[in-house]
Amino acid sequence: MTTLAAPTATVLPRAEWEQRERAHQDRADALTAGRRARVARGETHPVDDFLYTYYAYKPAVLRRWHPGAGVELADAADTERAGWRWYAPGADAGSLRVDARGSETEKAQLATLCERMLRLTAARPGQFGCFGLHEWAMVYRAPHPRHAVPLRLGSSGTDAVVEAHELRCTHIDAFRFFTDDAVPRNRFTPTRADQPQREQPGCLHAGMDVYKWAVKLGPLVPGELLLDAFTLAREIRELDMAASPYDLADWGVMPVAIETAEGKAEYVRRQRGFAERANALRAAILAAWKPAQPTA
Repeated sequence: MTTLAAPTATVLPRAEWEQRERAHQDRADALTAGRRARVARGETHPVDDFLYTYYAYKPAVLRRWHPGAGVELADAADTERAGWRWYAPGADAGSLRVDARGSETEKAQLATLCERMLRLTAARPGQFGCFGLHEWAMVYRAPHPRHAVPLRLGSSGTDAVVEAHELRCTHIDAFRFFTDDAVPRNRFTPTRADQPQREQPGCLHAGMDVYKWAVKLGPLVPGELLLDAFTLAREIRELDMAASPYDLADWGVMPVAIETAEGKAEYVRRQRGFAERANALRAAILAAWKPAQPTA
């Protein structure tokens, strides 16, 4: 994960911010190379493509570097950045800055939601007893799998695993894909309205969503943190699908067999690591953005 050093001044010289921009673009290109090559060939990947299809953000979004709120770019007025949305003249002649106040004012409701989701999720204790069964619940007693990928244990074996466990999903965007038969088996009934009060850092999908919140905040978030969030989301998705009922060996994904004690232990170990990294990113995004007032 990238650690951004606190700037010694609010103004970045052109040589410095251009170097950061180039480094960001190179890193984004490396991260999205597989996706871009598959699109050119008309191919798809059941694991890696999720971040592009579910969140619907194209590689170009990742490639655009922003310095974040509170940073001024020297000698930037003659660049194409001057025409980007949410940029305004800085205090020094020829400089640009992110118009944080204008962005937050126009998108007040969204900014408030992002701040609440980041802050409240990080403040809540993590829950580590779900074992990734949300993907299993999405195919429980279903006539066909959600993905064109075979099930490791077949339909009856998959159903048996669900029936042998308690479902404990707290994330609305996973729960909403449960089959009708799986819904009443879940301990919780998450809704969109109570998402800020229910989201917790142990949830893999909440960890992936740090990337979503970073994108929604746009230029308020330093580009380095955006790519950190994307990298984390991709690693989380790999575990998400490794622990799923699907056989993804043809795509190089070895199963984390959560139907076994060993698989559960491996899942929780990695789940805890992701929760720590996601919380560190939540804190870094909030610190870089520096919202005026925390919201409850």
